[in-house]
Amino acid sequence: MIRVAFYDTKDYDRESFEHLGERNQIEFRFFETKLNKDTVRLSKGSDAVCVFVNDIVDKDVIESLYEYGVKLIALRSAGYNNVDLGAAEGKVRVVRVPAYSPYAVAEHAIALLLTSVRRIHKAYNRTREFNFSLRGLIGFDFYGKTVGVIGTGKIGRIFINICNGFGMKVIAYDPYPAIDSDIHYVELEKLLSESDIISLHCPLNEETRHIIDAKAIDNMKKGVVIVNTSRGGLIDAKALLEGIKTRKIGAACLDVYEEEAEVFFEDRSGHILNDDLLLRLISMPNVIVTSHQAFLTKEALNNIAETTVENIVCCLKKEVKCENELRLS
Repeated sequence: MIRVAFYDTKDYDRESFEHLGERNQIEFRFFETKLNKDTVRLSKGSDAVCVFVNDIVDKDVIESLYEYGVKLIALRSAGYNNVDLGAAEGKVRVVRVPAYSPYAVAEHAIALLLTSVRRIHKAYNRTREFNFSLRGLIGFDFYGKTVGVIGTGKIGRIFINICNGFGMKVIAYDPYPAIDSDIHYVELEKLLSESDIISLHCPLNEETRHIIDAKAIDNMKKGVVIVNTSRGGLIDAKALLEGIKTRKIGAACLDVYEEEAEVFFEDRSGHILNDDLLLRLISMPNVIVTSHQAFLTKEALNNIAETTVENIVCCLKKEVKCENELRLS
């Protein structure tokens, strides 16, 4: 029996993982708390830990996991910016779920964009109070607009396909362009200056952290709409707020936020939110925030569970090379 300490558990995680665990002789110990230096002790006696995007898997945590005899860190996400791969090298294996459902994330980006541009959220709230006025609900057509896509992995390319269906002009930036594609790549500066809409679909690393900062915003069109369904750290939130206040940014659609770890995925409705920056962003009439839910479809949850379990079995039962394993080199 393989024992796995499962951190940051939600109800939908249990539903997806429990039956797969029984079928594959994996005992999941579910913890609602996130993994960090204070909670790593819960992994004692486990062969693996299963973590999500806001668990902290830094050098100190990895050292503790190694001391406890934990052999595997199984990410149930595609991104791995929260894991110190250098510290894990030679001590604990790391696996991820590279493509659980790129359609889910790309479609959520479009949903946020449509909601913002066509003021659907405002109209919904009005009609529930029997206010059928159209004042202040003017949007704009997608057709003919220029959308700049930063990052053309699987999610970015699906997002591009959807935009093409709307008749939008698509330009893209990626230091590693997709081979044999008809995507129109441009330099980042050109994308920033020509796009009516900018959507982020790249991983978070040292090169992309704050790729949208004050300088980048200054180079954008007045009234640009920014969409981020990737990682919060891609955008300097202070610069974003300033861009909104100065009317440079026409709207922001955010499914992620740089300091989301202690806020997102939890019910904070009965508490005072201490993050002043997030409070100010949410209070803006042209900002839509969802709590990192772009991945949240039945198909994606099933794929995440199945791939994660396959990764665990591959590494700890079959003890063979796993195609989803992460290494520095």
